[in-house]
Amino acid sequence: MSQSTYLDEARNAALAFGDSLLGLARPRLRLGVTGLSRSGKTVFTTALIQNLVEGGKLPVLKASAQGRITRVRLVPQPDPEIPRFPYEAHRAALAGPERRWPDSTRRISELRVEIDYERAEGWFKGPATLTLDIVDYPGEWLLDLALIGQDYIAWSRQAVTDARKAHRRETAAEWLADLALRDPAGPADEMAAEAASDIFKAYLGRLRADPEAVAVTPPGRFLMPGDLEGSPALTFAPLDLGPDAQVAPGTLAALMAERFEAYKRVVVTPFFRDHFARLDRQIVLVDALAALDAGAPALADLETALGQALAAFQVGRNSFLSSLFAPRIERVLFAATKADHLHHTSHDRLAAVMGHLVARAATRAQGAGARVETMALAAVRATREVRIKEGREELPAIVGVPEAGEVVGSETFDGSSEAAIFPGELPERPEAIFDPASRWQIRAPRFRPPLVAPDAGGRVQPPPQIRLDRALEFLIGDRLA
Repeated sequence: MSQSTYLDEARNAALAFGDSLLGLARPRLRLGVTGLSRSGKTVFTTALIQNLVEGGKLPVLKASAQGRITRVRLVPQPDPEIPRFPYEAHRAALAGPERRWPDSTRRISELRVEIDYERAEGWFKGPATLTLDIVDYPGEWLLDLALIGQDYIAWSRQAVTDARKAHRRETAAEWLADLALRDPAGPADEMAAEAASDIFKAYLGRLRADPEAVAVTPPGRFLMPGDLEGSPALTFAPLDLGPDAQVAPGTLAALMAERFEAYKRVVVTPFFRDHFARLDRQIVLVDALAALDAGAPALADLETALGQALAAFQVGRNSFLSSLFAPRIERVLFAATKADHLHHTSHDRLAAVMGHLVARAATRAQGAGARVETMALAAVRATREVRIKEGREELPAIVGVPEAGEVVGSETFDGSSEAAIFPGELPERPEAIFDPASRWQIRAPRFRPPLVAPDAGGRVQPPPQIRLDRALEFLIGDRLA
């Protein structure tokens, strides 16, 4: 183990010990919220905060259902170097006259909530306060953690192999053509490295822009460079390295490998050390419907990405000493979002698909003492359910206002008219998603946020949700017992 690794571990222990000492005076919980591309992470975080602060109906969250939550308030966040999650702006976007989904965040942000409640269990019944720190970060940063255990050669081979898969080949065509012209054993040319990096980044951008994309090849910071834009740590790319390739000094491959290690040192390790390693609970949001719509290759990509994500977590049951010096993530929730795009009769099937995709990785995490769950949810429900007639048959359908420009059948919507849509049904057996003989299809447009009318007293409640309360019970319910 290197000296820098020992120093990092010592620093992590010191941070954890400081957090634990503060937690003795007032219980604290750090909840990580992340999501893969277009999973609704910002909407989830906004809805979670709104329902807690504004007293939304959360019947499955026991402390709320039992009336034991007395007050919830936003307080100044603990880390001055981390941007505050812009909750108020996102809430206004959802509820404003235009009713639009908030812009996705492209950086880490944080918000602190204090929950006053009455204890229902244990020796110390009575009033208590839980400090909940919500740490919101891009899913691409989570996938970057897999790089910590890789070297440049392994990463390059994996990136090239993925790009040559049938469902990615067209998107990667420009980069693969350029790759064939790059000689790994050629001289360490700065301009060649920059040009190769630019073309590789363009390929990653096209992958992310695909409406059915569910995961991208790391490095994630390539698409959200921030103040590191143009730095050597973000100026490298994979090369086509054969099975017996060596990285010789002074070569283009050596220059790329050096910058790959710099990326891990400058970008990945600080994120892990300063933020990720301090989390107690984690939710990973996934647009599984997009992957289902894209087909088996995209689902295989998603399965790999989720396995890498769970492998990156330091999971397990905390002992007294581990909670003081090396806290572990005790609970991980994988949630398939946009459940409101399906009739409720398919919700359990969507959750089963999610469970199937993470099954192998979840078994390893549970063996370490962590709790891993999967579910289907919609933090903001944009549809309602009806039944429509098609000939003599009645079909379970959903009704909502499609976004302007969305197409349903032969009709293009203007963003103000409702549509009743039969979205299809998922297979009964989750393993059928990889079976080419299985016949099923899910199709639903993007819907606008719901219009929430004020109640008789003129008060506007948080928008309707599907299983947000169940997610909260799993993630924080035990700390409100």
